[in-house]
Amino acid sequence: MSSYSIFLILIVIVAFLLVVVIMVQNPKGGGLSSSFGGGGTQQLGGVKQTTDFLDKSTWVLGGTLIGLILLSNITFTQSDAISESKALNTEEIVVEPLPINTTEENSSEDK
Repeated sequence: MSSYSIFLILIVIVAFLLVVVIMVQNPKGGGLSSSFGGGGTQQLGGVKQTTDFLDKSTWVLGGTLIGLILLSNITFTQSDAISESKALNTEEIVVEPLPINTTEENSSEDK
């Protein structure tokens, strides 16, 4: 398995987990944290710790995703084959000879 495949799989997994963690959160204080206590007064294993966990998870997964993307960019090596444009192909230069006027053609044009 190449490094490209490994990084691709890791990036997809982290991105999926990040989407799940973000979708579980509710910007108005609801979401998963409201399911475990509702009022916000319960501190032991309740709303406050769930919200902190989701917030920290979001930052960790986001940082991991950026780190994986940067690391994958650094580790990928360019291929050894030179990729040049087909329009700049210098191997097939066709030189067409210019028409040369001979004295016979010049004399017939004068008449």
